[in-house]
Amino acid sequence: MRNLSIILLGFFLVSSCIPLRVAPRISDYKTVKGKRFKKGLPKKTVFVFEDPKQAGHFYDYINTKFNLQDYYVDVEVPFQIDDNDYFFSFYEVEKKDKAINLIPLLFDVTMNAAFANEEFETYTATDENTIYRSGNYYIVMEVFSKMEKDCLHDDYVNRARVLTYLRSLKEEYLSTHNYNEVVFKNE
Repeated sequence: MRNLSIILLGFFLVSSCIPLRVAPRISDYKTVKGKRFKKGLPKKTVFVFEDPKQAGHFYDYINTKFNLQDYYVDVEVPFQIDDNDYFFSFYEVEKKDKAINLIPLLFDVTMNAAFANEEFETYTATDENTIYRSGNYYIVMEVFSKMEKDCLHDDYVNRARVLTYLRSLKEEYLSTHNYNEVVFKNE
């Protein structure tokens, strides 16, 4: 019985994938330092949510909602909260899950050992066979004003109002399929 359990455990270890990196699952939103979430993002505190839609949809939504006519759509989008002027920038970010499949790796080792003394070229499985990737897409937003560089920082006075605005913007984006509807909601 003990031998059987060891064999089964060995089989499951060899036939399984070992996750190296798992992209975060965000149910609503998350505030985090941008650089900590992904390299290349600003050091400021950012608002992050998962984007289930195709790439470019958030850009189209913001362009239509704020009537920007493709001018500074992802860089400095102006909005107001309680007569205070703010701006937000956004980034569409992909974070991938990464796992190693052990069977092709063991096959590589076996084939290379078998043909080591032969005149044949050694077989090497490509990374496509051993490493699987699947991506998760996120919208990352930073908010600033003329007076403050980071309006999502924990110490900022109107942080709660800014977060409420961003959350409602996110909810509207996720629930809207025809972005021209947003124009009528704005008026």
